[in-house]
Amino acid sequence: MSNADDWVTLNLTDDSIWERTYFVHPLVIIGTVETNGAADFAPKHMATPIGYGNWFCFVCTPRHRTFQNVLRDKCFTVSYPPPDQVLMASIAASSRNDCCEKPNLSAIPSRAAQFVKGAVVDNCPLYLECELDRMVDGFDQYSLIIGRIVAAQAKPGVLRDTDRDDGDMIEEHPLLAYLAPGRFATISHTQGFPFPKGFQR
Repeated sequence: MSNADDWVTLNLTDDSIWERTYFVHPLVIIGTVETNGAADFAPKHMATPIGYGNWFCFVCTPRHRTFQNVLRDKCFTVSYPPPDQVLMASIAASSRNDCCEKPNLSAIPSRAAQFVKGAVVDNCPLYLECELDRMVDGFDQYSLIIGRIVAAQAKPGVLRDTDRDDGDMIEEHPLLAYLAPGRFATISHTQGFPFPKGFQR
């Protein structure tokens, strides 16, 4: 049995516990449209489905143009980059210049979304197109942006198939994970989770 000396008490007032160790997150690129009509992309790792229905959310702040664009246009896109496109997420995180533009975004290949205003990052294995449902404020200076998924596209190779082993599929099409803060990993080797007999979600 461990004792109190085996643990470090984290300071919840002065420190962010999310900066003190590593946590596994997805890494997505949120697409919105600027006031001048140009596509804007921003990487997000605090992003997740909500439940098992067609809902998706991510964390943002009113200080960011992504937040302002979603609030204005009531929609956004989600691109899931594979590990070999992690550079696209890095470029999307680049700073704005004196004109509040991200000139580096021109290096990101993109194509127009089909059902909402905006674009997606080209050659990603999975895309979501979302209409804004609500924004939930009150998480310090951050807000939860919740969208209803109105369209989704995936490359055939990343879709689960009863005729193919799930482990083989992931090995052939690895997943990108963000290890906050500041690292990433390629997930290619996986194992089935040992659910108890009779488990139901």
